[in-house]
Amino acid sequence: MAQTYAVAGLTPQQWDSDFFRDYVRMSRYKRYMGTDESAMFQINEQLSAKKGDAITFALVNELTGSGVTGNSTLKGNEERLGSRSHKLTVDVLRHAVAVDDWDVQKSVIDLRNAARVQLREWSQVQLRNACTNALGQIDGVNFQSATNAQRDTWYTNNYDRLTFSGVSQAAGAMTTFASAVSACTAAGQLTPNILSLLKRLAQSASPKIKPLYVKEMDQEWYVAFIGPKAWRDLTEDNPTTNALMLANRDARVRGVDNPLFTGDSLVWDGMILREIPEIAVLGASVTSVTSASVEPVYLCGAQAVGMAWAQRTKSTTDTDDYDFLHGVGVQEIRRIEKLRFGTGATDLVTPKDHGIATAFVAAAAD
Repeated sequence: MAQTYAVAGLTPQQWDSDFFRDYVRMSRYKRYMGTDESAMFQINEQLSAKKGDAITFALVNELTGSGVTGNSTLKGNEERLGSRSHKLTVDVLRHAVAVDDWDVQKSVIDLRNAARVQLREWSQVQLRNACTNALGQIDGVNFQSATNAQRDTWYTNNYDRLTFSGVSQAAGAMTTFASAVSACTAAGQLTPNILSLLKRLAQSASPKIKPLYVKEMDQEWYVAFIGPKAWRDLTEDNPTTNALMLANRDARVRGVDNPLFTGDSLVWDGMILREIPEIAVLGASVTSVTSASVEPVYLCGAQAVGMAWAQRTKSTTDTDDYDFLHGVGVQEIRRIEKLRFGTGATDLVTPKDHGIATAFVAAAAD
């Protein structure tokens, strides 16, 4: 039976709109989300206006030819414009809470607002985890769930944007991911030098990883997402000798607003460094490395992750047991996935992580 909502501002439409804005805005990845090709987390909502279950993200590769000079003939020396695509198939995500009249939930409007905080927190966790998982995906599969064969194929295709404790990879250097990650011995923890190497790999990779351009600063930046163990190793060295800590202590704002005191982003060599506690250590069963726990570091540029929304958050209600039990839920239709584009003859041949370079480093337990 249809319900009537008489209180302005608490209609389902208003509730849904506010809910979506709140829960996305409070994501730690929000500042890197946008709708154009220069965004790290690129949002596409094409399906919100039409039917379908998939959204395609497009890439037009930069020109690499030299052109012609003087009175040389241009005809026949044109460069083919390379266009690639990545399709994301969306799925439904929903959850609900239920309260009975014994809990003094007397109206649907009260119920909606009482449940809003709990549902928003749940949605925030799902969004955060989806973004974190996407950073480490192996061709659309979560890293921890990927098979050894899938990891080996990913390693072979992406060798030019990978480093293992500061050891960069060359074509054919190793045949398996497990053999490459064996470089992550206990001594191979994250250092500023490894971050600088990761940046150089991003710049020299083919196709290269495009940095984010900040118009207000007229500067280009990469963003490195770092797990808690690697962050510990990066920042806990002797503060009188650690170049990273000295740079952030002495060359940035002083006092209580300094990031060393606020826990905010650090900066190093054109990279913004952000700690993400949910980036997990990879177990020995994944890496086959018994001498050290291993943690990934993700250096991101433009179009690193695609976020396809076919339906923004929508609230739902239900009653049961002769109107004694009241429920309110949320649902959305989306997909979040690392963007990868084929570098071979077609979009599906030799896919590479488009906007991410990855380092694997030793990360011992506390």
